[in-house]
Amino acid sequence: MKYIENQTFPHERDLYAADGVHLISCVFDGEEDGESALKQAKNIAAEKCYFNLRYPFWHDEDVKLRDCVMTDKCRAALWYTRRAVIENSTLGGIKALRECDDVEITGTKIVSPEFGWRCRNITMRGCEAESEYLFFGSSGLRWDDVRFKGKYSFQYARDVEINNCTLDTKDAFWHAENVTVRDSVINGEYLAWYSDGLTLINCRISGTQPLCCCTNLKLINCEMTGADLAFEYSDVEADLRGDLVSVKNPRGGIITADSVGEVILTSDSVYPSLCEIVQRQA
Repeated sequence: MKYIENQTFPHERDLYAADGVHLISCVFDGEEDGESALKQAKNIAAEKCYFNLRYPFWHDEDVKLRDCVMTDKCRAALWYTRRAVIENSTLGGIKALRECDDVEITGTKIVSPEFGWRCRNITMRGCEAESEYLFFGSSGLRWDDVRFKGKYSFQYARDVEINNCTLDTKDAFWHAENVTVRDSVINGEYLAWYSDGLTLINCRISGTQPLCCCTNLKLINCEMTGADLAFEYSDVEADLRGDLVSVKNPRGGIITADSVGEVILTSDSVYPSLCEIVQRQA
């Protein structure tokens, strides 16, 4: 491993195809406005480095980032990269992660529109994230103790596990498949339409028109607050605590709740409503 400390890299492809380099307190910035500094590199470690230029890690393998800062000018930082570990860092540029495989992110703050598209096997723990269109079309996602704020998250995602997280997001999990969310808070409108195989366990859910047009939907010991017009055209097995504002035209299954404010069955429904709705007796 070659150690490089306290150096500035301002040019295009300054460390192109590097192999076995440990960067410490280095700066990727300058009037030269170079890009792709570490493209096609492998076995790279960066510690306490500052990235203010575009596309630093493309087509890389075995990358470790610790205590690094990527500014909003560090666009599209990691693309087509395999086996990366990111710890206690800041990812601030648009499209910071895309088409990557096997990435572990811990203790990191992410402010990155269009983050994580078409990635595979991404783990996040103890992170804060803000993004529009988060993890579009990605698979093999694992979240623990993540606080997320944004829009349109996890659309077309597959094989997702989320534990002890807070999600402030509209249109989450649209068309998603095989998703399990445990012990989490989900705030947002139009949750998980067209999803298949979504399971929510011990979750608190709020927002209008959630969980419509779903198949293989399960809610276990969940609470729904201010959730109206729920479950339209969905096949659902739900065990709910608290008061459900309204249910509209559920297609099949069973919904059990402490109370249901209104059951709306319209004459223009395109499916027969065969779902059983059970209100617990006080």
